Amino acid sequence: MRRLLLWCAQNRWLATHVPRWRFARRAVRRFLPGEGFEAALKAAVDFKTQRIGALFTLLGENLTDLADADSVVKHYEEVLAASREIEAEISVKPTQLGLDIDAAAAFANLQRLARAAEKAKRFLWIDMEGSAYTDRTLDLYRRLRPQAPHVGVALQAYLYRTVSDVAGLLPLRPAIRLVKGAYAEPPEVAFTAKRDVDANYLALCVFMLPEVMRSRLRLVLATHDVDLVAKAWRFGQALGMDRSQLEVAMLYGIRAGEQVRLAREGFTVWDLIAYGDAWYAWYLRRLAERPANVWFVARQLLP
Repeated sequence: MRRLLLWCAQNRWLATHVPRWRFARRAVRRFLPGEGFEAALKAAVDFKTQRIGALFTLLGENLTDLADADSVVKHYEEVLAASREIEAEISVKPTQLGLDIDAAAAFANLQRLARAAEKAKRFLWIDMEGSAYTDRTLDLYRRLRPQAPHVGVALQAYLYRTVSDVAGLLPLRPAIRLVKGAYAEPPEVAFTAKRDVDANYLALCVFMLPEVMRSRLRLVLATHDVDLVAKAWRFGQALGMDRSQLEVAMLYGIRAGEQVRLAREGFTVWDLIAYGDAWYAWYLRRLAERPANVWFVARQLLP
């Protein structure tokens, strides 16, 4: 099922036609409050009352026109200005900023966003895409981090290389959002079995949590696997960690009850709120992360 969903995510014909189908647009509401930022902002305001922060991300990737990348930057500048009354951060993909077209232009766009985030006293996350972009994305982060301490990067636990990437970033006192990974990767570069990805995710947590305690690293556990979160927390407790130091991020519409529970128990919780009309590939990758969600979505389509 996972392989099929990831294949569908990369199929151009499906990407062109499926978003037009009414039942598909209905199904995607599982993960999106709406296509416009207004709906995302409303959801974030609702989360504020539950002590849950918002992590906004405009969907879209692999842009082929730098004018579109400029529009993305302008949009996020408006998002930062509109989010002053809530606890909010933003997350952007490098290929949304023109990385496929011009690396220098993409870096300039990142610098511009970092300045806007600093002015708004907000945090900027650089998303990680497929493994073909890992080195270029980390290069952007390494160049930007010394001039922008409020910028972090997502790393993927299913890649073999991630432990080395973490070690290489530590001198920068980085911020890392640890995800499992949602792209179709060959077995030469990534774990393919869920149990191996889970084991590596926990091993990376054990490696990084002591650095959190030394104030050398900000770590956000971006996973819906509450068992993994509980295991990481037990290790954090052994280190003397305060609950608020353990940060957890989950997607909008997934394990909402667990998000509320974790926030009530004193953990720092972020809800990643995606929006925009370029949802097709992103949505299929979300289903592939947990194929059981396919049945949930199917039930939503029934009368």
